[in-house]
Amino acid sequence: MLAYSYTKYGSPEVIAQITVPTPTPNPNDVLVRIYATTVSAGDWRARSLTMPKGLGLLGRLVFGISGPRKPILGTEFSGVIKAVGANVTHYQTSDAVIGFPGASFGAHAEFITMPADGKLTLKPDNISFEHAATIPFGATTAYDFLVNKAKLQRGETVLINGASGSVGSACVQIAKHLGAHVTAVCSGRNAEMVRTLGADRVIDYRTQEVIETNIQYDVVVDTVGTLPWAQAKHAIRNGGKMVLIAGKTSDMFLGGMKARLAGKKMVGGVASERRDILEAVVELAALGVLRPVIDRSYTFDDMKTAHAHVDTGHKKGNVVVTVKSHGRERSPIEKER
Repeated sequence: MLAYSYTKYGSPEVIAQITVPTPTPNPNDVLVRIYATTVSAGDWRARSLTMPKGLGLLGRLVFGISGPRKPILGTEFSGVIKAVGANVTHYQTSDAVIGFPGASFGAHAEFITMPADGKLTLKPDNISFEHAATIPFGATTAYDFLVNKAKLQRGETVLINGASGSVGSACVQIAKHLGAHVTAVCSGRNAEMVRTLGADRVIDYRTQEVIETNIQYDVVVDTVGTLPWAQAKHAIRNGGKMVLIAGKTSDMFLGGMKARLAGKKMVGGVASERRDILEAVVELAALGVLRPVIDRSYTFDDMKTAHAHVDTGHKKGNVVVTVKSHGRERSPIEKER
């Protein structure tokens, strides 16, 4: 099978298309033919080893000290099961599925094996393969932080910084679904998009002050790491919460103490990669509550270009890569074109 691999950290030029053996599923695994994948922020961080200041060594410990520990990137995908292991009973060949290898990576390839009881779920018929591939990474992060960790309540006011990205756009929709009043922070060119996702107010960070005098929120969410605690604390009411999905190293390690001293709370940590969360957000997408946002779509041969677009830091929503069949078979996406 074809896949994209890298042996050193750096720009999109470090990845290369290679041929590797198609994996064989173990007794408890399924083999999935990938129809669509994405280039996520997780792929960008792992490939470039771009880490918050002071966390460079930690990044190497996570991703590989002398070189990448996981040579094939790709955190999420949609596709069709081509083979099942001997012990698998609840999936069968031809099932369309959505998968979330997450930190295990491996989705920038034509095939992938996944544990049948892992982060895998059936794809709803009313969601295309391209849109399905964009659901796991951003939506599960948003859901875990807002629902499980911050326990956002109906009627609360929330400020979402980085509202037009993969995680941010999901945060806007999930917060609105929970009944919160949403103020979204993004560039003016993305303002209309986040309004259509449910934002009640939009702040253009390029022309407006994000922290406004005399306006405070129950919850402030930073999805991109550009709103440090020193600024955000002024926008949080007493007893309110800062949800730190991305941020400064000092805020990650000392934010909880800083927030407590100010009579507020810091919600941080790492997003949980669990099957139940994946199933929850896929159900929201099937119901039309969560609408995945696609910025650009690329072919499998244009994987480097897709990575380069993510490197600009200005993508909105998700960057999708349709995995070509290279003469063996065409995916439903390709057949529609």
